[in-house]
Amino acid sequence: MYETVTVAELRRRTPARQEITSSMQSEPQDSAAPGPRLQHPFFGRRRTRRPRPVAVEHGAGQLLRRGLAIGVDIGGTKVAAGVVDLHGNIIAEARESTPGHDPREVENVIVRLVRELAPRHRIRSIGIGAAGWMDLANGTVLFSPHLAWRNEPLRDNLEILLRRRVSVVNDADAAAWAEWRFGTGRGEPRLVCITLGTGIGGAMIMDGRVERGRHGVAGEFGHQIIVPGGHRCECGNRGCWEQYASGNALGREARELATSNSPVAQALLREVDGDPSRITGAVVTRLALQGDPACRELVDDVGQWLGVGLANLAAALDPGTFVIGGGLGAAGNLLIDPARRAFERNLTGRGFRPTAVVTAAALGPEAGLIGAADLSRITLRPGHRRGRAVPRAYRGVG
Repeated sequence: MYETVTVAELRRRTPARQEITSSMQSEPQDSAAPGPRLQHPFFGRRRTRRPRPVAVEHGAGQLLRRGLAIGVDIGGTKVAAGVVDLHGNIIAEARESTPGHDPREVENVIVRLVRELAPRHRIRSIGIGAAGWMDLANGTVLFSPHLAWRNEPLRDNLEILLRRRVSVVNDADAAAWAEWRFGTGRGEPRLVCITLGTGIGGAMIMDGRVERGRHGVAGEFGHQIIVPGGHRCECGNRGCWEQYASGNALGREARELATSNSPVAQALLREVDGDPSRITGAVVTRLALQGDPACRELVDDVGQWLGVGLANLAAALDPGTFVIGGGLGAAGNLLIDPARRAFERNLTGRGFRPTAVVTAAALGPEAGLIGAADLSRITLRPGHRRGRAVPRAYRGVG
């Protein structure tokens, strides 16, 4: 049966809109309302989900343990892995020497390191930082100048061996991300990170995005030709920047000095028992920090080449900060001071333009594995779908 009512009666029975709004506002609010969160660094902003409640056992550390990730940094001389918490702290670490150039052997080393670390911790995700140009959507290393990887399906191979999902990113991107999230570059909207090791890696964080260019291969700063017809580079060209401002370049120059029987190289030769072939950039850096004049001069020369390359990058990219990291970054101000001087001396428009800050990385050689771990937490979220088109750039924090 239907009841016939007048309009006036209907208005009397219906609560006022203000009362409804007031009633809604008086409902208790969920204390677990979502706060700011990271965007997916590859494919952009994702829809925010309501978080599930998290049980914290007796306060200490349970929440952090839920977010642990393993990061692996594949270098030309060593493979380093670490368990990393949500704040970028390494709580366990393992490493092995890089086994030559065989991709299968490198993959086996990665698997051993992960299996050594994973059983002792509750691991949420695994991230790999590898040198070279990446097909980001498919986890493939297209080309690596220091390892024999050509169209190497690294992600798929590791997922088969580990039976877990794996994130694969460029190692310099991982280091830059770590410095921007946890280190010297925190809060810098235009950051360029340079990693000095076997070669020179580079990456850009632009407005919270890891910028990789249209085809995903930007940031290979070490292969800008800085001396046409100069030293042969492993990439096939001559005169690349990394042939003058990397750990390999430092070692090469020191070996040349030692084999010339120069009296200033005696400390170097004593350090390697008279065998010049054992001189590396790390040996030179250690002696320079101990005060050896010849080694300090060699590091100074490398710093000057570093500054010249930074001036070229500033002319093209105009960043606010250059962060210098990698193994050679351990030389600290012995490297950074001559780099700053050469940078300011060669900067286009010097004296009439703002100058970028040139500073040492805060996280040292571990930045790569920290960044790889942190990126894996974002890229391997539940529900992330693969097989999408290669993005123009990673998208980071909004």
